[in-house]
Amino acid sequence: MRLASTHSAVQRIWTVHLRPQTGGPALACPRCAHSPVLPAASARSAALTHLARHARADALPGHLRTCQCRTRGCHWHPRHRGCAGPVLLALTCDRSGRAWRLADACAACAAAMSHTAVVPPTLLGTGRAQPAAGMARPARNTPAFGPAEQQRVREMLTYLATALPRFSSPAARLLALQCALRADRHGQIRLPHGFLRGMRLHGRAELWLELEYAGWLHRPRRRGSPVQAQLLDAAVLHQAPGRTARIRAAQWALNPAPLALSPALPSALRLTALALAAHSTAGAGGGELDALTHQCGQPPQQLEDLLDQLVRTRLVTAWHHHHDNDEVRWKLPAHSPAPPRHTTKMRRPCSLRRRLSARTTRRESSLRRPAQGVPCSSHPDSQ
Repeated sequence: MRLASTHSAVQRIWTVHLRPQTGGPALACPRCAHSPVLPAASARSAALTHLARHARADALPGHLRTCQCRTRGCHWHPRHRGCAGPVLLALTCDRSGRAWRLADACAACAAAMSHTAVVPPTLLGTGRAQPAAGMARPARNTPAFGPAEQQRVREMLTYLATALPRFSSPAARLLALQCALRADRHGQIRLPHGFLRGMRLHGRAELWLELEYAGWLHRPRRRGSPVQAQLLDAAVLHQAPGRTARIRAAQWALNPAPLALSPALPSALRLTALALAAHSTAGAGGGELDALTHQCGQPPQQLEDLLDQLVRTRLVTAWHHHHDNDEVRWKLPAHSPAPPRHTTKMRRPCSLRRRLSARTTRRESSLRRPAQGVPCSSHPDSQ
């Protein structure tokens, strides 16, 4: 005898369509009656925000969530070995970028779907919990970077793989990662010029224009320090971790342990190395080739060339592509070589050099000047 369920089945599947029309695309949702007309630049962000709002409204405990792909006969992906793994929130878009679907799916189904990225649960948080009145705040300390920062970077890379267009450059993705992790609760970004110089992104106005053209942020046309921008992706604004924890993750992304990345490396190599470090544990890691190509913004052939370059620079010990399950496995060195430093000859300050030069000149002049009343033996009149 089969026991009846004590709760009503909840279909955690939400879809939106961007229908082109005069004046801008219209957002069509089967669960909503109205279809607002959106600006073309912010249509993608509005669609993701609408899906996130439905997901927060229809929240369920983890033990009640089921794979929606399995209930439909796994028609959303090619055949694979079967459902397995935890239930995740998968975001899928079609090739045209006009239809978006957010649904619960197991890890195996989510990995087998094309044009799909896993939405981290931290992006659907409602905010930070406030301490109760009368409770003493714990003493501030700065612990070392650990798996928490690595997980936040991995989740943000996974989300940006879908939120940003496929043609986004690696440098723009690195900049978007720092902006998403360093933005305040209002979505405002303030990056000093010195910070951008350290990332070798200072003066790269085309990167800001690239993110602005994608409708992901807006940068006011004004000069000054620091560089300011406003995030337009509302899904990034509702991250559960506080800003302090996100800034620590942004700092880890600049130097992802155990790798020691030099800022002089090309942006494509830095982004690929960061993705490998974010998916590694105990010096080894692996992942789906399709997921890595989306996170790095590279085609499979170019990604393999980048992995070979990382091996030549000794940032990766070895890597292998398993064609049977289309996975890439790699090994990282125990201690990554430190970036080369340019050694310069130590020089004395200018003021010290001038004082020493004046002292030497006075000493030499005193040795050449004869004493008063005593003729010099080498003078002809003294003979």
